Amino acid sequence: MNKIIKNTIILTVITLVSGLLLGLAYEVTKDPIAQSEENAKREAWQAVFPDASEDAFEQIDVDQDIAASVIKDLGISATIDEVCTVDGGDTGYVITATDGEGYGGDIQVTVGITADGTVSGVSFLSISETAGLGMKATEPSFYEQYVGVQAEQFYVSKDGGQGEPIDALSGATITTRAVTGAVNAALGYFQNAF
Repeated sequence: MNKIIKNTIILTVITLVSGLLLGLAYEVTKDPIAQSEENAKREAWQAVFPDASEDAFEQIDVDQDIAASVIKDLGISATIDEVCTVDGGDTGYVITATDGEGYGGDIQVTVGITADGTVSGVSFLSISETAGLGMKATEPSFYEQYVGVQAEQFYVSKDGGQGEPIDALSGATITTRAVTGAVNAALGYFQNAF
């Protein structure tokens, strides 16, 4: 019986010390991680509107009703995560959207849309697709298909559809559909909210 009590006390002490160390590690790394994420977000904004000054971007609230309606109309598994005006909307908007149907999971993109509805840029915040296949979505030769185009929506050319065609990545059609879905979500939100 003494051995059981002794082992229980030892295990309890180990668990408490481990929990305290994990809590301490979280507190120490929480702020640097948040700052890193904020920096990545601002870099993505600047990438889709390179001519805008750093203080031209202002975050505004996402209208959840419009976002839900857009996602439902598109029939995709996506979210509108964040919206920013650029020069109060005179220059355009930056919309961050996530499509949950990538081959490797969620794909989060930041889409710049000028005031006239032209896509000014696409930047990736989160993507974990297959190396050499789906990760080619992060190469300019793929994502620049969206840039400079004024369209109501895009579609993957091999699937057919309405709007502007996007050539699928070889061996990564699922990734192409997810990126296109996220870009379409951002465009749809822009068209319905602004």
